[in-house]
Amino acid sequence: MQNSPLVSVICMCYNHEKYVVQSLNSVLNQTYKNIQIIIANDSSTDDSDNAIKNWLLTHSDIAYINNTINLGNTKTFNKALKLAKGDYIIDLAADDVLLENCIEKQLNTFINSKFDNVGIVYGNAELISENNSHNGYYYEVNSNKEVIEKPASGDIYLSMLSQNSKICSVSSMIKRTVLDNLNGYDENLAYEDLDLWIRASRLYNFDFTDSILVQKRELENSLGSQFFKKLNPRTRKINRSTYLVIKKAIALNETKKENRALLKRLHFEMDKSFQTYDFILLLKYIPLEIKLRF
Repeated sequence: MQNSPLVSVICMCYNHEKYVVQSLNSVLNQTYKNIQIIIANDSSTDDSDNAIKNWLLTHSDIAYINNTINLGNTKTFNKALKLAKGDYIIDLAADDVLLENCIEKQLNTFINSKFDNVGIVYGNAELISENNSHNGYYYEVNSNKEVIEKPASGDIYLSMLSQNSKICSVSSMIKRTVLDNLNGYDENLAYEDLDLWIRASRLYNFDFTDSILVQKRELENSLGSQFFKKLNPRTRKINRSTYLVIKKAIALNETKKENRALLKRLHFEMDKSFQTYDFILLLKYIPLEIKLRF
């Protein structure tokens, strides 16, 4: 690739002792080679630190952040982002795996996109188990492994508000200027992707490439499994972060059409609060609903 831009891959590790080496090797094995790797270990309680340090014995030029206390995903990523020198950023969980042509395809999508002002590109992901067996795909595919219902591209702000768009975050590449303009991840939140997608889609176009770019590992205690647990402290923390995201989105909205779209997501979250017995959160949503309706 001519004028090969630098891509910074931030490998985020928390208790990924079993998988972090496989994840890091998948970055080294990319067909695209102009890559900076930054490893961020958020005070793992397993043996991730030793696994990373042993790997670094033969890769000593790679930056390693080893938090002495657990800061959480958003703060740890922003800490690593300060070391990133690339024009493009990948946030890679240390239990996921990049397929060998992932970065090359992502960059080609940026370069060849029919949309102006593209800030984020993304593709499909193979879902794998703890022992690497195949579990399916993030977006359903046909016999040619092409996505059956293409996800949104271009201006996706409205569909992000209404939940009509589902972004495969593990397959995304973000232009560095997007993160700079948005001041990185919101450190007040327990998770980052929904807030980033909404804020970014207000300002930038997205583009989807119909390629399987990564392997996303499905673990029992992963973030995605936490949203509907009843009377669970972690679930409450995550869902209250979603409340903050919706509150921020209201401030971004400029039209009644956008407010109506966000109402769909708000009603989904109110139902989730009811299902998880978080009645305090359910009551907090009522003033937001009134604001969106009127």
